[in-house]
Amino acid sequence: MSAQMYTLAELAQAIGAEVRGDPELTVDGLATLQSASSTQLSFLANPAYAKYLSSTRAGAIILSEEAAERYQGNVLLHANPYLAYARLSHYWDASVPGSDSPIHPNAIVDESAVIAANVRIGPGAVIEAGAVLRDSVIVGPNCVIGRDSELGEGSRLHASVTLYHGVSVGKRCILHSGVVVGSDGFGFAPNAGKWEKIAQIGGVIIGNDVEIGANTAIDRGALDNTVIEDGVKLDNQIQIAHNVTIGENTAMAACCAVAGSTRIGKNCIIGGASGIAGHLEIADNVHITAMTMVIKSLKDAGVYSSGTGVQPNDKWRKSIARLRQLDQMASRLKALEKLVKSRD
Repeated sequence: MSAQMYTLAELAQAIGAEVRGDPELTVDGLATLQSASSTQLSFLANPAYAKYLSSTRAGAIILSEEAAERYQGNVLLHANPYLAYARLSHYWDASVPGSDSPIHPNAIVDESAVIAANVRIGPGAVIEAGAVLRDSVIVGPNCVIGRDSELGEGSRLHASVTLYHGVSVGKRCILHSGVVVGSDGFGFAPNAGKWEKIAQIGGVIIGNDVEIGANTAIDRGALDNTVIEDGVKLDNQIQIAHNVTIGENTAMAACCAVAGSTRIGKNCIIGGASGIAGHLEIADNVHITAMTMVIKSLKDAGVYSSGTGVQPNDKWRKSIARLRQLDQMASRLKALEKLVKSRD
């Protein structure tokens, strides 16, 4: 398939940029400063990469006003080069399928399902009774849409996504391969040394413009719904337990886990491999750094961390040995303080 080609003038108009250089120059892709060819567009967002401006072969570069002063080639001038790059990346996104086969003959679609206009359904997909697929939905190969579940306008499921029954997904959402939404929450009642299963009769509600990474699992609620609000971004291999609520525009990096009934606020950033215990409240605008364990509610905005930084193994072993002595050392310190006060 031939690459899509655009002039700098066309791209500038699309993102509200200014062309410095040849507006009729045609580019056919995006690349880094180090690897770009003369027919490709690049960008500079991180000052650490400014050193490549003098050697890049890029046909044009997206630059801020300040950076553009140091570059003599073709420029798309934009106040936020990284945002401009993000928007232009969709012009060369090869993952969007063509529209030549709207519903594959090997897909299984229940006659009671509601399929709107421009919907595409891949081979091996199963659409169960009462499911609703709104306009321009894309369902990849081998996906399963459970009964009475709904996909909002323009949403896309990549291959092998599973939506259990009674799941609602909003508009323009992207769910990557292996995502499971609406599986049972981890609910069991102890009974004479055994565990008795609690039926999980809530659902999952996912808002608009949500993206969920590969192999992430979101459990259905035990009674009320699990809720993922508008604009949330979840990375790969994340576990969201039953009855969790994640507020608008919160982003969570890979391998995090959130236990049941915790509420996470708006505009939070959760670093990779962090764990959040159940029945907690996380305020809006909280930033939790990677590998943090949260065991109490965080009621104020700010940056929170736990754990220790990496060290050479021999130094780490000494640090841990000292850490284990802290309680004993604290007791000795209190005894010394009492002794000093008794002599005053």
